[in-house]
Amino acid sequence: MGFYDSVAERLAFLKMLSPGELKKLGSAKLSDVVLQEVARARVRVAELEKRYPQSAPKDLAQRLIDEKKNLAGMVGGVSGVFGLVALPADLVFMAYLQIILLTDVATLYKVNLKTERARGEMLDLFGYANGLGPLHRAGPKVVGKLGAMLLEKGGMHTLGRAMPLVAAPVTAYFNNQHIQMVGEQAVRFYEGFDKAHAKAKAQRKATGS
Repeated sequence: MGFYDSVAERLAFLKMLSPGELKKLGSAKLSDVVLQEVARARVRVAELEKRYPQSAPKDLAQRLIDEKKNLAGMVGGVSGVFGLVALPADLVFMAYLQIILLTDVATLYKVNLKTERARGEMLDLFGYANGLGPLHRAGPKVVGKLGAMLLEKGGMHTLGRAMPLVAAPVTAYFNNQHIQMVGEQAVRFYEGFDKAHAKAKAQRKATGS
């Protein structure tokens, strides 16, 4: 069973939309969020590799993207029903969901996110994917700050909040599409990383170093 396959797991994730949980999430440090997700990402990736042993990393990455798209679509539908009042909460959650996805994809490509440099590269990737630029220079330290920056940039799907009840499927659609785009950018980035790593390994082997 996949990590997000069961209804119980999805409901547990949606519980994070409660005011108390969102407050804790919004004030969580980005570095801490990534580090706490690394161990979970390893489990998710190992399970995926076990289930699909013949699949290429790129195909496994799409499966990780699809898992997050399912959650993003649900969150978009729920927050769309509540309308503009729920917009900041949705953006905080979407920022968090993207960080989880990037952590998963990086882990799939054997990136050591326990190093500050690797975490910095991953967070910069998040920034570029959302039109924020490199996060190290932008300076957000917590998840809530990311949500605020996304809102300041116009959000990912603000249009869908104009007519909340009618627009719930529209909001879910935009959430879904955005997760796909972020995932594809991560795959392109880490595919290059993976090839460079393999090339360097081959060179070391050839030289006996």
